Amino acid sequence: MSTFAVILPAAGRSTRFGDPFQKKVFVDLQGRPVWVRTAEAFLHRPDVEQVVLAISPEDHNWFREKFAASLAFMNVDVVEGGAERADTVERALAVVKPGIDFVAVHDAARPLIADARISHVFAEAQRTGAAILATEVSSTVKRAAEGLVNETVDRRGLWLAQTPQVFRRQLLLDAYAARNGRNATDDAQLVEWLGHPVACVPGSPLNLKLTNKEDLRIAAALLDLLPGDGQPGTTASDSKQRTGLW
Repeated sequence: MSTFAVILPAAGRSTRFGDPFQKKVFVDLQGRPVWVRTAEAFLHRPDVEQVVLAISPEDHNWFREKFAASLAFMNVDVVEGGAERADTVERALAVVKPGIDFVAVHDAARPLIADARISHVFAEAQRTGAAILATEVSSTVKRAAEGLVNETVDRRGLWLAQTPQVFRRQLLLDAYAARNGRNATDDAQLVEWLGHPVACVPGSPLNLKLTNKEDLRIAAALLDLLPGDGQPGTTASDSKQRTGLW
């Protein structure tokens, strides 16, 4: 069985979340912090050998104190991130255990990832070396400037990237080694720059990334639809996955 490490970037400033006192990954979501719910989706899997949470250096001491009880019972490595997302992932990548075959990068602010989706993208990464979850664009796309439409963009072939994004470990290491200070919007872009193909695995609109307070309310409502403890990554949600909801 191939082994996986999961990197959870959580070092962003959360400026769009609109809370001056707390970043989005640390807020409570139906009784548990967002980052805890996200990590739990991977910690139960037998193919995941390591979970690395990357937080901002300014949050490090507060985080260790605030979440001491959670960290005592969770097998999560905590590292300090960098100024940009790519810097954060690169620092986390440096602590991945030797011998792990694949590295998955998943937004810590996506707590509704379903176990079935994880399995699908893991399997495709094993087949191709690089795979991401993504959804096909279904709405009409407009390009605009200063609030005025310039053109309607052909949506054929357009996908919205999600996470997890999963890569053979050496491939991702090579991609970061060739980065040369360039900023990429996601890890797949770095791999694309190497010329390696990246497979798109159908994701779900419900695998939303929390950006603002409205997203948090939507996530709470979606969790209410789940049986059991409301964690999409556990077997409690199997019935929902079989119906295609997740």
